[in-house]
Amino acid sequence: MSKPFANVQVGPYEFSHRVVLAPLSRLRAEEGGIPGALMAEYYSQRASQGGFLITESSAVLADGNGYLGSPGMYDDRQVAGWRLVTDAVHAKGGKVFAQIYHAGRQSHEDLRPKHDRPVGPSEVPHNTLAHTSSGWAPATPNRALEIEELPAIVEGFRAAAQRAMAAGFDGVELHGANGYLLDQFLQDGSNKRTDSYGGSIANRARLLLEATRAVISVWGSQRVAVRLSPGSSFGEMVDSNPHPLFEYVVKDLDKLNLAYLHLIEPRWLAEDGGEEQKPVVTRELRHHYSGVVIAAGGFEGRSAQALVEEGDADLIAFGRHFVANPDLPKRLRRNLPLNRYDRSTFYGGSDVGYTDYPFHQDEEELTEA
Repeated sequence: MSKPFANVQVGPYEFSHRVVLAPLSRLRAEEGGIPGALMAEYYSQRASQGGFLITESSAVLADGNGYLGSPGMYDDRQVAGWRLVTDAVHAKGGKVFAQIYHAGRQSHEDLRPKHDRPVGPSEVPHNTLAHTSSGWAPATPNRALEIEELPAIVEGFRAAAQRAMAAGFDGVELHGANGYLLDQFLQDGSNKRTDSYGGSIANRARLLLEATRAVISVWGSQRVAVRLSPGSSFGEMVDSNPHPLFEYVVKDLDKLNLAYLHLIEPRWLAEDGGEEQKPVVTRELRHHYSGVVIAAGGFEGRSAQALVEEGDADLIAFGRHFVANPDLPKRLRRNLPLNRYDRSTFYGGSDVGYTDYPFHQDEEELTEA
């Protein structure tokens, strides 16, 4: 691999390779959504080759979580826990952005401090799941947010950005993808509002852009990013006319001079071993975005190299392969065999399937040992 291992500038930071740890929910936070030593070890391992890491999503409000075991960014005790992670990553020479989100309707009353109904842009029936103390369970039917409640959502993102800075992160990524609250407002399958946050594309994009500007007010634009998932049906997302919607959103984000735009290819939903689909989202939206683009979505080494060399993305975020290969950049650079990942250990649990995947050792490394 050549160009994926050329230097690249992301905001104020320069990296020697373009292999990124994708934000992956692993649900190993301690009680209260506080990151602990186990999480610090996990991220530290994946910073062993330097480079750029994006954390799993952290809720911006106590009632914005969708998964038991997910970390948060709404309590100062969580800040102290995240500091363990950022210090560990920086000690290995890496940089790390905090991904922040609000689950919206993808939640459950058991996860909410008042055990009330989750919130969303509108009351639209859906069949999404939340992770509770009883395991995966159907999400509790949501209520529609009142327009008077939306400034508090925006303030939640701003306050979370401040906590991420206090925790030592290098920047923040807003999660506007995968059917969570910001995505729910974007797409008309979930947003049936008739006020200034519904109807037109500009109105539906309003909350995402307000939250992004709020985070920029803390960090400056060059250390802020946004993740989108055009074309993905995860979270029962659908839009009647997605092409102009996401073209509009990407063009408006381009004006903000962000660190990067993170785009998820819908092909990540394909079953393992299926025919590999070519990336389409980055190829289409690259025409409307002049800054750095990170692509994610089931990439292998060759497909990642092709996308970077064709110029449709600048960096590639790896999920499942980075889970199973803490030294993934080294393995891709040298075409080394990959460990196989175990899906049964993806969400929640112990160090098994989390920090116990082996690093590759060359013969000379074994001899030196």
